[in-house]
Amino acid sequence: MLEGVRARLLHSGNIIYKKLKCKEPINPTSSELMSYMHVIYQICPYYKFAYVSSSVIISEVMENESRIHIIDFQIAQGSQYVSFIQSLSRRPKGPPYLRITGVDDPQSAHARDGGLQLVGQALANVARSYGVPFEFHGAAISGTEVQFENLRVRHGEAVAVNFPYVLHHIPDENVSTENHRDRLLRLVRSLSPKIVTLIEQEANTNTTGFLQRFHESLDFYVAMFESIDAACQRED
Repeated sequence: MLEGVRARLLHSGNIIYKKLKCKEPINPTSSELMSYMHVIYQICPYYKFAYVSSSVIISEVMENESRIHIIDFQIAQGSQYVSFIQSLSRRPKGPPYLRITGVDDPQSAHARDGGLQLVGQALANVARSYGVPFEFHGAAISGTEVQFENLRVRHGEAVAVNFPYVLHHIPDENVSTENHRDRLLRLVRSLSPKIVTLIEQEANTNTTGFLQRFHESLDFYVAMFESIDAACQRED
């Protein structure tokens, strides 16, 4: 990481990359990206633990609700909700009506080999197989641009909001005078959600000086690289 910063300052990144003769494709296909993300998910336990924990907590809080609306601010492939749908189907009084609004940056479509409609179709198929009434709304928009009308909240719904590894990417008052982070949090508060789940490593990468941001970013990625190093052979 330090070498990366130095290369950025010296504008020597292209030269270093060419000398390394990297064999990986410059523009990996969608299936390759999906494969990479699956490997990361399997060998980095904190990702799986975080997603499973948020789903379990939402399920417990919504135990007696008949209409549930989950707003996920980084829906990705949506696979984290498969087990959630399964748990709803086992309710003694029958499954509730479930609606998921998936927010994700439009650029993430390449990783899915398509837009958010693919996520909705996949989750709808899962819900249908378990007999859970289901509706999906995709909001292909950056978190910094989300407005109330993008979330389509309806009267009578119990709202849950999930922030999975997303808030540390959203600039605050130290980065932008618009303070997108606080605006988004005020928007979420106005929805009166029954629960808000936050998945983040404790790191301050927005409001501190460069050196501290660098150290905290390094800690963030070192944990991931150490997991990969412990779980994979060096030749993989």
